[in-house]
Amino acid sequence: MFAIVEIAGFQYRVQPSDTLVVPRLKAEVGEHISFTKILAAGEGSNVRIGTPTLHGSVSATVLAHDRAEKVIVFHKKRRKGYRKKNGHRQRITQIKIGEITFA
Repeated sequence: MFAIVEIAGFQYRVQPSDTLVVPRLKAEVGEHISFTKILAAGEGSNVRIGTPTLHGSVSATVLAHDRAEKVIVFHKKRRKGYRKKNGHRQRITQIKIGEITFA
């Protein structure tokens, strides 16, 4: 069984016991959360597509909060002596998918 679910503005294809890295969620480590925006779901060739969403939920458990790898942002204007280097680390949450239910 799989589902395509929207989490924090991004769409993910999930199956039970999958581990995902998503943008930071407002939930404590160990807390159970559920996502209700299911765009499509099914098993094998039996796929249902929502118009726009299906009724149901995808449950998950928060495993950890972390920060992603550093992304370097470098700006330069040639022949002007202008250089600016900046770094950014996105805050992320690691979740484990539990049960997928839909009608």
